[in-house]
Amino acid sequence: MALKLGFRVWILIIALLLSVLAISPSLKSGAFVSSVSENSDIYREGLRTGEIIKSVNSFEISTKENYASKISGILSDGVEKRIDIVTDVNTYSLFTNETPEITVEDTPKTKIKTGLDLRGGSRALVKADVELSERELQDLIEVSRNRFNVYGLSDVQIKGVSDFEGNRFMLVEVAGASPEDLQKLIGQQGKFEAKVGNETVFTGGNDINDVCRNDASCASVQGCVEVSGGYSCNFAFTIFLSSDAARKHADITSKIPLDSSGQYLEEKLYLYIDDKEVDSLLISSNLKGQLTSEVSIQGSGQGSTRELALEDAKSKMNELQTILITGSLPYKLEIVKLDSISPVLGGDFIYLLFLAGISSIVLVSLIVFVRYRRIKSSLALLLTSFSELLIILGFAALIGWNLDLPSIAGILATIGTGVDQQIVILDEASKKTGIGLKQKMKRALFIIMAAYLTSVFALIPLWWAGAGLFKGFAFTTILGITAGVLITRPAFAQIVGRIEGD
Repeated sequence: MALKLGFRVWILIIALLLSVLAISPSLKSGAFVSSVSENSDIYREGLRTGEIIKSVNSFEISTKENYASKISGILSDGVEKRIDIVTDVNTYSLFTNETPEITVEDTPKTKIKTGLDLRGGSRALVKADVELSERELQDLIEVSRNRFNVYGLSDVQIKGVSDFEGNRFMLVEVAGASPEDLQKLIGQQGKFEAKVGNETVFTGGNDINDVCRNDASCASVQGCVEVSGGYSCNFAFTIFLSSDAARKHADITSKIPLDSSGQYLEEKLYLYIDDKEVDSLLISSNLKGQLTSEVSIQGSGQGSTRELALEDAKSKMNELQTILITGSLPYKLEIVKLDSISPVLGGDFIYLLFLAGISSIVLVSLIVFVRYRRIKSSLALLLTSFSELLIILGFAALIGWNLDLPSIAGILATIGTGVDQQIVILDEASKKTGIGLKQKMKRALFIIMAAYLTSVFALIPLWWAGAGLFKGFAFTTILGITAGVLITRPAFAQIVGRIEGD
């Protein structure tokens, strides 16, 4: 008798199709731009993270090795040359004798994101020497992200984590960086200075009493106007200087003449972090020699549309606000844990893990065939286990979850749990009892649901264990067993019911 598909099986099929769409397998080739230094010429030309480099000076680029080889060949003699970079979005031209400040990777074949464990790099768990509030932790994250960008490390993942005791940490992951580089950057306190010419006007810390951030009366985007090529939106916010810094600002600006327009001073206010210039601002003429503790910081954002310009203005205002409080953090940072992993080791490990998982599924399917003598049941168990794997990967790709080694371990745990529960279904279906097949399936699914609830409650504490380092294991395991209970187990039970009815 032909095997008919029930509604639970159709739900499984739909879930699999949606998972494939979420993963979106790609045949694109090229060098994927994973980061661009914000202070570089190529960034000012418009190149952004996420674009795919297709050619360099008409030479086709299919991998990151192609890109590195071509750039090295062009700049091998140290002479300034024109470099034309064509991406899937635009064409960018540079005249330079230095390697463009971008980081590239091979173009992803899917939308599945991998964590540092699989890409290679360094990870640091960082704690302040004082207890931080949630807002202070977010300030620390923003400040740290900006500092890493200043040093050209924009391929950085920074997030806040906490442990069972409520201690808050900052988890920093940098692809391609050594532990020594990461330790050096985090260990620096972060000196902020504002200079006019060669004279320091004020520094972070005691010189800045406050930075207006979330008050529309002193921090806002003031208006957008149409300009050539798009729109420009202006922003302004106020900083509050200490009395000593206000007097120094008045003394220095009193000696600087006005520019030809009469609206600004001839010298700009330059902002530095750890002696590196990160921005420069015009000084309004009405601040010349004035003793004021309130200084208005102004700037603008640009975009091809009004919405993009507004977003850029808000982003730049937030970045400037973050820069201005950088030096005022009243605590030092301590690296609690520092790890390094090779991408080769990570790749080998994930290969071995999946090989072990797939081998286990195949072996169990063979055992099931020997035990129950039903090839259809064995194939159903095999296909259902692979379905769970695909659903987990699809959902992870949909929400942009980074799959790290704990996540992979969680997937394997899910596969093992799924196989156990499918064997429970097969055992119940094959028992010679006085109750009907439908009641047997209900009893099996009840056992599975009880085991599911027990597992979820046991896994929830792992979300915070180790300051969040086991979150990937907890997330993928809970996701996998939930998909199993709601989608694959009912479908498998329906398939087995149809087989037993043959």
